Amino acid sequence: MEISLFVALCSFAFVSTVTPGPNNMMLLASGAQFGYTKTLPHMLGIVIGVAGLMISTLLGLGALFVLFPLLYTLLKVLGIAYLLWLAFKIATAPVSELEESKASGRGPLKWWEGALFQLVNPKAWMMALASVGTFSIPGEHYFYSGLAIVLAFAIIGFPCISLWAAAGAKLRLWLSSPARRKQFNLTMGAATAATLFLIL
Repeated sequence: MEISLFVALCSFAFVSTVTPGPNNMMLLASGAQFGYTKTLPHMLGIVIGVAGLMISTLLGLGALFVLFPLLYTLLKVLGIAYLLWLAFKIATAPVSELEESKASGRGPLKWWEGALFQLVNPKAWMMALASVGTFSIPGEHYFYSGLAIVLAFAIIGFPCISLWAAAGAKLRLWLSSPARRKQFNLTMGAATAATLFLIL
């Protein structure tokens, strides 16, 4: 891969992972509610899930969307429905210790939940399809260019998404009162739902 193409790939990976989207809104909310350390498995799951999408696309899964556009439409509908459900869950998250104790089982996403979410995350699919379509090199260099794509998104993506979880964790002190936490949860739920406009 030429240096200019690699720089363009790294720039695309940075911009597409650091900008607002479903993953980053969820990480901001998780960091605020549970802290940075407890959100680490969620972040790891995102990196694993995105890498899985990249590899699947490199292996030809993306071609199915070209052959069967209805499949991509179905995936988009499922992604939108799940994203709206997540937005609702964020908006209605517990705001007091009593509510948190009642909401047993509610906690930060586990790594495998963060990874599986990428299957229905329209932005993650767009990143995978766009990066493979733009930066993979046909022929004998296909494997190495594909490896560069996967590594670029993993190495650049993790620090980018970490910023959102860290920003959320910094907000924890400000969110000491239930009223502020309620306002924050509603705002994050609305922001998560609003990422649909960026995707669509």
